[in-house]
Amino acid sequence: MNNRGQKVQKPIMPKKSNLLFFVMVFLIVLFALPISSIVASEIDRYTYAWPFEKKSSMRPRGGFTKGPKVKIGSRRHSYHLSSNLSDFEKDRAAILSLQGGYRATFDFIEIIGFENDYSPKPPYQSWGTEYVYVVKDEKNFISLQHILVMRFIQENGKISKAHVMKHWRQDWKYQDADLHVYAGNGSWHRKILSPNEIKGTWSQAVFQVDDSPRYEAIGTWVHSGSSSIWESQITDRPLPRREFSIRDDYQMLRGTNRISITPSGWVHEEDNLKTVLMNNGQIDSKFPFLAREAGIARYELIEGYDFTPGDEYVAKTKKFWEVVRSSWADIIQQNDKFEIKGSVEGKKLYEIMFELANDVGNNPDKHTKLNLVVENILKNFVNFELKSSKDVKLDNPDRPY
Repeated sequence: MNNRGQKVQKPIMPKKSNLLFFVMVFLIVLFALPISSIVASEIDRYTYAWPFEKKSSMRPRGGFTKGPKVKIGSRRHSYHLSSNLSDFEKDRAAILSLQGGYRATFDFIEIIGFENDYSPKPPYQSWGTEYVYVVKDEKNFISLQHILVMRFIQENGKISKAHVMKHWRQDWKYQDADLHVYAGNGSWHRKILSPNEIKGTWSQAVFQVDDSPRYEAIGTWVHSGSSSIWESQITDRPLPRREFSIRDDYQMLRGTNRISITPSGWVHEEDNLKTVLMNNGQIDSKFPFLAREAGIARYELIEGYDFTPGDEYVAKTKKFWEVVRSSWADIIQQNDKFEIKGSVEGKKLYEIMFELANDVGNNPDKHTKLNLVVENILKNFVNFELKSSKDVKLDNPDRPY
């Protein structure tokens, strides 16, 4: 059936393999190198142009590969707009409509600078083909996993085999009073909300490719006529992959998210302030914001694209990622504060997890104590030695500026 719908003293580390090499190359291709075709083609295109800047200085960076042509589809049913549904049922239907197969495009550009002699940075553009799978569907909770299934046009003109990689995950929870919010310097703190603050809202918790937390936001769905739109409150988050490998002049993003359901898919908009933190993790009161960034990710439904390799990956690694999610859920539930290390012994967490997922998928009988292995790996990456506090209440103004 299709899948869409005792302590260990030392962590078991998989040996280096071709998988790690592929993952590193794939991430670099997808998130770091200069763009050339899929978005830019013959004409350089970027959002909110800086018309008086040199063309060469504003050449977009990002994924530079070409993919095969795809057929854009449309939504066959718009259950989230049905008049006979309650608002709660419309909310659920809108969230569930995020599943499916998409061509995704990602555009980010700084539109305002706050420093003296500000010079705009090159915009970022990339693309991907991915399927959004429903991991769990309960009354008040929906979990969606993004899996990249990409094919590239090679130098000889032929289309490559499918390259599959686990992407980000989004968990939606109704009237969620217990959040973990990003607090800078790789740390997350518990935030407790009152019943009045969460009435009618849904939280969207976003997780990295290795299932570590990224950010969690509260927002409300609004259904009006032909549209369903969710907009978050102000949310802090760590630097995204497209930035942390090349920028060290700011340390956090502070902004809002907006998700709009469309007849051909959905659109994710971001309004971000690139925020400067001091060594103690507090926002620099004299120079809090470096620049303002606009971002837009369009998820367009596609037809006739073979996502079977994604189905196979989900089926093969399902047990492993269930254990990882459960281990992270325990950490988040049991700790008011924790900090995630960038690397341990020169290795990133996603490198270890991707290798282990592949090993478990190919040799399931070999891993009889998988939960202990994963738990011990995470203990090496997560610092719990932070002051604990109950019912942490953090300021969250309507606008931080």
